Amino acid sequence: MKKILFVALAIVGLSACDSEPKFKVEGEISGADGKMLYLEASALEGVVPLDSVKLKGDGSFAFKHTRPESPEFYRLRVDEKVINFSIDSTETVQVKAPYTDFATAYTVEGSANSVKIKELTLKQMKLQTDVNVLLQSMQAHKVGADAFEDSLATLLKNYKDDVKINYIFAAPNMAAAYFALFQKLNNYLIFDPLNGKDDIKCFAAVATSLNNYHPHADRSKNLYNIVIKGMKNTRTPQQKVVEIPQETVSETGIIDVNLRDMKGNAHKLTDLKGKAVILDFTIYQSAVSAAHNYMLRDLYDKYAAQGLEIYQISLDADEHYWKTIADNLPWICVRDANGVYSTVATTYNVQSVPALFLINKKNELSTRGETIKDLEAAVKALL
Repeated sequence: MKKILFVALAIVGLSACDSEPKFKVEGEISGADGKMLYLEASALEGVVPLDSVKLKGDGSFAFKHTRPESPEFYRLRVDEKVINFSIDSTETVQVKAPYTDFATAYTVEGSANSVKIKELTLKQMKLQTDVNVLLQSMQAHKVGADAFEDSLATLLKNYKDDVKINYIFAAPNMAAAYFALFQKLNNYLIFDPLNGKDDIKCFAAVATSLNNYHPHADRSKNLYNIVIKGMKNTRTPQQKVVEIPQETVSETGIIDVNLRDMKGNAHKLTDLKGKAVILDFTIYQSAVSAAHNYMLRDLYDKYAAQGLEIYQISLDADEHYWKTIADNLPWICVRDANGVYSTVATTYNVQSVPALFLINKKNELSTRGETIKDLEAAVKALL
């Protein structure tokens, strides 16, 4: 009798689990016979495996999983190829894809958000390809450093304008808008929530909308925390009158800078008299930072032995991140803890980053970066 009762309770328990609302993902992956297909959750804490199936000849599959309490993100993976999609409730999402071009040539139905996510994914891939081509052109000396920087800035601006207008501000309540916020270029966030005042507005728009519909969701709380931190980092501090000793200006020809590197050692810009100096303001957590630093590295490797030095000022909000990157760079890397409201940056009238200036061997300010047509030629002229 007890055994019968236990079995009955077990059946009731299983029935209760099966009765939980679920979403479904089904479809076909052609040319993938014998491959493992994985269903994974793209959670805040990282990728979480949920289910898997070994594909057979026809490539058909069907996954079921408990629906999320608020919009969430999932992915299908074969080998290292990934298809991202989102789930709002108990919808059935249909995905068809060839194994060869799994991440780009797929079709998705049953989820408007997932269609938008595919569009964003393809746009991001094109941006990355365009940036790679541009970088290769600079490496092959087909374009100068100045043209490279201008083209890179234009590519990024056009991408961000498109995504802001058509995906974020157009429908901040959609999961696709949230997905857009966290896209990356060169493994850096394209929209910088900690250092970019305009980018924080994008995060704030989505955070507000998400909070209206799902105030208790972890993603809502996390996004709001990001916005608050970004607003603190970029809040305009109480303005102070910057007094510049006249004798310093007349003696050196530049406004001196005295900041510390990651080891705590102070570096004065005026101590570099006798060298040609690139004074560079940057944010390492920027999507263009890696390419910008590659350009600087190319110049440094060529001309350091002839007297070129780079004095790079980080305006990063994240000190640990700055130290991690700076540790791998061969030139002088210092950080201004005031970030984007650096008094030094204001004094040099830095409008956007990266921004660079050329200083001659007499310690005199020679040229602002935006006026330079050929950076390498300008550097050579100072040596």
